[in-house]
Amino acid sequence: MNKDVLICGVGGQGTVLASRIIAASAMSEGNTVHSAETIGMAQRGGPVTSHVRIGDEAYSPMIPSGKADLIIGFEPAEVVRNIGYLSADGLAVVNTSAVKPVTESLAETGYDGSSMIEYLKDNVNCIFVDGEAECTKLGSAKFLNILLLGIAAGSGRLGTSKDTIISEIEKRVPPKFKDKNIQAFLSGFEIGENKGESK
Repeated sequence: MNKDVLICGVGGQGTVLASRIIAASAMSEGNTVHSAETIGMAQRGGPVTSHVRIGDEAYSPMIPSGKADLIIGFEPAEVVRNIGYLSADGLAVVNTSAVKPVTESLAETGYDGSSMIEYLKDNVNCIFVDGEAECTKLGSAKFLNILLLGIAAGSGRLGTSKDTIISEIEKRVPPKFKDKNIQAFLSGFEIGENKGESK
């Protein structure tokens, strides 16, 4: 299997854990994996991007422009900022709940993510999800990363089995949160199955 997956969002959303679960799941299924992270002021809501390259065709941890099979986007503006990585037939899983940048509190730009979402609707094959609403059902915004991971897996674009990912989630989350994280993953998986090839 050869897959290039880019995960993008802002600090505090759990993007790094999601990328590590993807990488570990692929490795446990016998694949070669390269990964890299670029983190800008991650603890203060700055952009975070993780590259995960699966398979023997990857000789560098960084995904070349136009080669990502899948983008998992935790924030709509971050998806737009990284959209140049997506291949022509790639898929973006996009959380529509915007995270206002620090500059918003200074300049009141009115950013709510809507213009970014409209751009993506017109230009990219996407699965959109209201992460805030879905996480409210789960009881905490902290499950967003696992929810989006579930959507990516359910879409069929991730290429790693459901059981393998669940096993890696169990290894990496605290025991008291294990059941809720698995519930978040399965909820996302169902969304991904239902919306798999929508635009």
